[in-house]
Amino acid sequence: MGLALSLGVHVADEALTDFLSVYNPAVEAIRQRVPWIPLPTFTFPIWLAGLLLLVSVLLLFSLYAFRGARWMVWLAYLLGVIMVLNGVGHLAGSIYLGRPMPGVYSSPLLLAAAAFLLIQARKAQRFRAT
Repeated sequence: MGLALSLGVHVADEALTDFLSVYNPAVEAIRQRVPWIPLPTFTFPIWLAGLLLLVSVLLLFSLYAFRGARWMVWLAYLLGVIMVLNGVGHLAGSIYLGRPMPGVYSSPLLLAAAAFLLIQARKAQRFRAT
């Protein structure tokens, strides 16, 4: 639940700092160099709706996590790793660009929540193994 809420804060950060003005041109540049990579571009309403849906689904999944569903451990690992990559990407992008990238301000929160999720997933996995 913490990671879902942190992702919600991150989405708000990106939306308020015009993330798509960086993302869409970067995708276009990547497509020109590597045309076989299927990276999508987005309009703001579609992008925001998709991420709000994702956050909502993650909040619903937290019900299964609280009930101890075994499959949630593997989903937690996957989600945790993806969110670590997301947070690090914003920080690295800011260093590369030499200015704060949209979404960078909430990246530490996202990284902390992802790390906590990964630690809890590992504990749950160990607990079930004993």
